Amino acid sequence: MATETKVGELLHQRGWRTAFTVAEMVNAWAVLVSAVERGYGDYIHEYTNDLYCRNWLHEAWLLLDDHIVRLWTPRIKALDDRYKAATIDDDGIALDQFHRIPGPDLWWWRRYPRTLTGDLGRSLRSAGAIDADPDTA
Repeated sequence: MATETKVGELLHQRGWRTAFTVAEMVNAWAVLVSAVERGYGDYIHEYTNDLYCRNWLHEAWLLLDDHIVRLWTPRIKALDDRYKAATIDDDGIALDQFHRIPGPDLWWWRRYPRTLTGDLGRSLRSAGAIDADPDTA
């Protein structure tokens, strides 16, 4: 297992654009979750790009020291729960039409926002996604 710095550097060597920290990626996940709760209206490709912060956390968790994992897990679990509450599970059918959906353990790729707004909403509706609350469309 490794420290946060070593994990950031290792993931950077594996192809991530920079040596991110856990705090940076938890904050990125928090920003995305808040945006999804409010109604994420940016472009589909921005949304899929934003989802990668959760991929980074998933990869880092396999490498980090146990005490770091224990420190950050409650915050990430709380964000995951909020994301699940703000999204609908369609097994990735809608998003897969725009971006190849990764393996089944990356569950956040198999969900889309309950409130479909803006460009993201238009794209996902065209792929068969159904608005949970049609009044917000």
